[in-house]
Amino acid sequence: MLNSKIVPVIMAGGSGSRLWPLSRKLMPKQFLKVASEHTMIQETMLRLNGLDIQAPMCICNEEHRFIVAEQMREIDALGQIILEPVGRNTAPAIALAALSLLEQGNDGIMLVLAADHIIENEAEFQNVIKKSIPLAEAGKLVTFGIVPTHAETGYGYIRAANNLVSEGNSDSASLHAGFRVDSFVEKPDIATAQEYLSSGQYYWNSGMFMFKASRYIEELKTYRPDILAACKQSLTDASADMDFVRVDKEAFSACPDDSIDYAVMEPLCEAENADLVVVVPLDANWNDIGSFSAIWDISKKDKNGNVNQGDVISHNSTNNLIVSEQKLIATVGLENCIVIETKDAVLVANKNCVQDVKKIVEKIKALGRTEADIHRQVYRPWGHYDSIDFGKRDQVKRITVKPGEKLSIQMHHHRAEHWIVVAGTAKVTNGEKTFLLTENQSTYIPAGVIHALENPGVLPLELIEVQSGSYLGEDDIVRFEDRYGRV
Repeated sequence: MLNSKIVPVIMAGGSGSRLWPLSRKLMPKQFLKVASEHTMIQETMLRLNGLDIQAPMCICNEEHRFIVAEQMREIDALGQIILEPVGRNTAPAIALAALSLLEQGNDGIMLVLAADHIIENEAEFQNVIKKSIPLAEAGKLVTFGIVPTHAETGYGYIRAANNLVSEGNSDSASLHAGFRVDSFVEKPDIATAQEYLSSGQYYWNSGMFMFKASRYIEELKTYRPDILAACKQSLTDASADMDFVRVDKEAFSACPDDSIDYAVMEPLCEAENADLVVVVPLDANWNDIGSFSAIWDISKKDKNGNVNQGDVISHNSTNNLIVSEQKLIATVGLENCIVIETKDAVLVANKNCVQDVKKIVEKIKALGRTEADIHRQVYRPWGHYDSIDFGKRDQVKRITVKPGEKLSIQMHHHRAEHWIVVAGTAKVTNGEKTFLLTENQSTYIPAGVIHALENPGVLPLELIEVQSGSYLGEDDIVRFEDRYGRV
């Protein structure tokens, strides 16, 4: 078997609205700990341990850049991070990764992975990846089809032809690794899904792919030269920003919005050289965690079929998913329900209706409420803050600053701030003065005064901030200097 290093390309976009209120626009599901002690994007990378891989590439929304960098750094897997100023679907995102690799003189085998999948049988997953490498090296565009376990209407499907596709010699583990793809099909109704399942020719479309960077660009040039041109232009005018590659917003915004399936895979299947698209079956307990019922499916249950996380007491309740972030949740006679409690919201839903959670998110947005976008606890590159109380002219925050980090040098026009150190050491700039504060010490910063906060210590800095004034919005910040490029 040929030994080629794989370049993991992790697609970390998406809003995760179907997992609200756990998932929000600024903290979607791929950055949450759903099934283990690691977040989903971390699990995506960690399940590659043992494979011969290069440093990963992550494609993410600009708003999520610091979360991606921090979470990948935590598992010692920080590679190149390409920022999308706007979402343009998977075909352009993968093009950015492929073009970036080729610019670096690296025509590597790209393993394109979504950041929000669960794969329980990692050994089988790695075995399938290894078997598929010779196919990609031979110029095939490989997609991974999930062996269906039931008639699912929430996934697209891949119809496999009877033609076996293999590369390598007779000793290769990849012999007869996959099948030529006959077609990609949309999400079916239940009757059609039953037919697909009975036929044995259909697989769930996982959205995972493997191919050489140059191979993908070649086919994109043939079938969607407009996408390729826009992506090339956006990278030509790209700029480096700390750990990130920031593509040109104007050029990328002009790029058509299309998926890799529509842009490349389907047209290629219909062409004369259709044997270039190969589906490799994957049977490794895969789940894309597209709803709360999926979390219930993969989680350990008690004798009554309940999945309880956090402070939960149940009586005569069965087959529920109950998640408590802060408060005690007590249930009596509850059956087949989802109950999710966070610091600022509670969701109660029938487990059979969880696909409609996104409609609640749409209503929250229409009302102009912030709960669709942010949690009460908001993450920043320097740490996080929790808005623990809010009035018309006052707000109280608990602020945590990571060791060695510093907030921007800033000023507010409409609010004053009181800082009380709870734990750690704070280096404070307050107007013309710079000084240290330790536990139980405080300072007052009037409106209009330039100030900054830094943690010079080796332990987290925790403080309480009390704001007062006529306007308390986050947009009342004038930044003069910022190590995270937010000026």
